[in-house]
Amino acid sequence: MPVLYVADADAARRFYEVFGYSEQRSGGDGESRWSYLQCGELTLLLAAVTPRLVTVELPLLIYFYVDDLTATLQRLTAAGYAVERVGYPEHAPGGECRTADPDGNVVVFGQRRAVPEQARVEQPGEARFSLIRQAAEAVHRRGGAPARCQIGGPRGEPCPEPAEVKLADSWGDTVWGCMTHADEALLNARCAFLATEDGTGLGPFLQARQPQSERAAQG
Repeated sequence: MPVLYVADADAARRFYEVFGYSEQRSGGDGESRWSYLQCGELTLLLAAVTPRLVTVELPLLIYFYVDDLTATLQRLTAAGYAVERVGYPEHAPGGECRTADPDGNVVVFGQRRAVPEQARVEQPGEARFSLIRQAAEAVHRRGGAPARCQIGGPRGEPCPEPAEVKLADSWGDTVWGCMTHADEALLNARCAFLATEDGTGLGPFLQARQPQSERAAQG
């Protein structure tokens, strides 16, 4: 269950209600409050504590698929939230938008159902969400990626584009992909995440906690 630490549980709840969530339970006392939200099978826990918990600012916190992008955009705008259209990627051919909740957390939402070309609303200078692009740039600087995308198309067709991003999951599977197919996999494959080839993983972290004598013996 995703847990969001917020400054005002009521304000955050009203924001996520626009996406179809409704409060099932709430509670708290003194300087702590919580609100348990649900939308179909999806759940979300809002936690407000004082002093406020310091969290890491991320370029994307939550991604939602919505049935009607335009209606969702209009509801957010009517409620006073700024919304930016960010294009029509392959994983959201009906369009994709970016907004922020009352705590400044970035929320991106897209529509799986495609819209005709003539119905698309193109914005001048629109910019796609850039986290995966940042990862690709880091891979390019470091080198070592295979020549071609290993993910391929939805019907098993090979992809001729260069591999730019490495993905992994909690079970240890890894794959290299172009930015388009890696983007699609991140949003549709459960527990997929951007992998890194540097030395800051769990192994070095645990090794640094070993007693000096054990590290000397391994060296």
